[in-house]
Amino acid sequence: MQANLHPISASHVKPSIKIVSTLNENYQTNPQSSVGKIKRLVLTQEGRTKLNTYSDRDFYAYPRLVTHVDDGFISTLTNVYRERLRPDTEILDFMSSWISHLPNDVKYKRVVGHGLNAQELAKNPRLDYFFIKDLNKDQQLELESCSFDAVVCTVSVQYLQQPEKVFAEVFRVLKPGGVFIVSFSNRMFYEKAISSWREGTAYSRVQLVVQYFQSVEGFTEAEVVRKLPTTKGAQENKSPLGWIMGLFGLLSGSDPFYAVIAYRNFKPIQDD
Repeated sequence: MQANLHPISASHVKPSIKIVSTLNENYQTNPQSSVGKIKRLVLTQEGRTKLNTYSDRDFYAYPRLVTHVDDGFISTLTNVYRERLRPDTEILDFMSSWISHLPNDVKYKRVVGHGLNAQELAKNPRLDYFFIKDLNKDQQLELESCSFDAVVCTVSVQYLQQPEKVFAEVFRVLKPGGVFIVSFSNRMFYEKAISSWREGTAYSRVQLVVQYFQSVEGFTEAEVVRKLPTTKGAQENKSPLGWIMGLFGLLSGSDPFYAVIAYRNFKPIQDD
């Protein structure tokens, strides 16, 4: 079964590169395999529910050519990518958009995008190919096992209703030593975020993503990167309301940054 990949433009097409699904051989027919094996479920059925139950494909039917986080968040994320993603490697930009936040001065061998809106993905200059898939309907990826050095997911993990299965599939397509970087802030489409995320705190959301990694056999211990906004605005506003708003970063004008990072099987030793 061939993955339905769309090249971004003729100048980006790489005819020698094909992504062939080995899903049936490595996952469906061998459920006892340690590749992508789910050890336990993290969410309850209630925790997976959304306020807006209409199709995600319909919700994302029109392009949103905006950034969903501020410049400070984007700068921090790009720096994390610079530190963690090696040049000339193959990257899957999971639940992507019209921008990938990868360092502009770093060349990668191949960047494949996934998302729900073809118009957004077609405008992303970093993608060599992209494919459309609703992960809340079908979690299996028509991608070859051990085919990516890295998978990144930016401000989208809060919408996954079957995160354990999705993380298992990410594990499968990663090469041994490959990294999965999940970043997020405190923003969301509230009606489309799952209940466990909507009703959580910043701390509980970080722990939720950590548990997603822990639910799949073979990921290394998850690392957490945080960059929180200052409370300068709250210090200038001496009212009790101002202090509370500052405590939650609501006066700082900047988005908190969180990233949870783990590797398949082992963390490679990076050369200085």
